[in-house]
Amino acid sequence: MENRIIEEAIEYIRTLFQGNSDGHDFDHTMRVYHTAMEIADSEPRCNRLIVALAALLHDAGDYKLFETKNNANARAFLDSQNIDEATALQICMAINSVSFSKNKGRCPELLEGKIVQDADRLDAIGAIGIARTFAYGGKHSRTLDSSIEHFHEKLLLLKAMMHTEKAKELAESRHAFMESFLQEWEKEQGSNECKSHL
Repeated sequence: MENRIIEEAIEYIRTLFQGNSDGHDFDHTMRVYHTAMEIADSEPRCNRLIVALAALLHDAGDYKLFETKNNANARAFLDSQNIDEATALQICMAINSVSFSKNKGRCPELLEGKIVQDADRLDAIGAIGIARTFAYGGKHSRTLDSSIEHFHEKLLLLKAMMHTEKAKELAESRHAFMESFLQEWEKEQGSNECKSHL
């Protein structure tokens, strides 16, 4: 039964995010889901169904994408699957703990929330995080320099905010890759500035 619900959730978000290309899309959700399940493998105390559904539905009500309130899209799916109220509440609690901007450093109450938050933040760093930053910036008319500022305002902070040991391990190489990218960016920017004065 759990596998069927997860398959239904995947199809639900595939439809929900159809046409989105700013980095908060179906592919992002699936990466967060797979990473969350990888982390869950190292956290035997967690409820895997809550982790799976919270990961799959974590952007279903994102204010940047939808004009909904109180997890309306996630709730609609959970209701359609006859998920009991106690489980639905925990899934929504986990979803609500994911957003970086809304939680301002608060630690999720549930282990499942920590896992999904870690998975979402891992997808914001590394090579994929770099690509998503510029995809989002391009869609919202940000300059390249403005997108670079986002690394210093948020992305470089995320490695130190991971909760689970698995996420901390996965964050190391992704963080290092971003630092290498920024070093190369500064190097090439410096080179271009020198040429502009010739």
